[in-house]
Amino acid sequence: MAVYIYSITGKQHPLRLDGLNGVGEPPAGLRTVTAGPLCAVVSDAPEDLRPKRRDVIAHQAVQERLMADGTVLPLQFGLIAENDEAVQAALEQNAADYTDRLQALEGCSEYHLKASQDEDALLRQILRESDMARELNDEIRGGTADPDASLRLGELVAQEVQARQEALAAGVVEALRPFARRLESSQPTGSDFLNVSFLVTEDREESFLTTELSVAHQMGDDVDFRLNGPLPPYSFV
Repeated sequence: MAVYIYSITGKQHPLRLDGLNGVGEPPAGLRTVTAGPLCAVVSDAPEDLRPKRRDVIAHQAVQERLMADGTVLPLQFGLIAENDEAVQAALEQNAADYTDRLQALEGCSEYHLKASQDEDALLRQILRESDMARELNDEIRGGTADPDASLRLGELVAQEVQARQEALAAGVVEALRPFARRLESSQPTGSDFLNVSFLVTEDREESFLTTELSVAHQMGDDVDFRLNGPLPPYSFV
């Protein structure tokens, strides 16, 4: 029968799985597959697995319980193997890699930070600080601009937005980098200009959070910081 895989731990992990349910309806029971120094937490995989809310919550609950007791390699929702033997074989074949990753994540959690900037406030800032943008805008509003002025203004504003937001993102990352063991940046989407995950050790967590609050305060109300964590370190597995 197909097997749903939640995470990988060292064999010495307490693996307190009592009271937890697996994915599926009815919920599958959790069990472990062991090979050498490693252990995988698994359950029977439902035939119609989809990212339903109850299943995503069940998956996350397993990660959080395991993280509370030790280091874990949290696997993304939806990973399925053919059977327990296939899981055991994977643990054996990749034992050195998995062990190295567990050591790299020991005592760490992930913090995910996204940031966006109020578009109107940014436009006002550009018109206030860029002589060329301000002059073009005044000409357009006064009716004295040439036919392609609007296009040139749009291109200029777009360039200014990109440059300013890239500088903001670099500044935020540079301020927080000293408190993270690693970081992983992703392409921002929508109105966000920053989308980055930080791998933070327990002994640097307070400094990281204090610095993040300070940076957010310095940026002011026009910049919206959304910090999520501590999380299982999905981005660093």
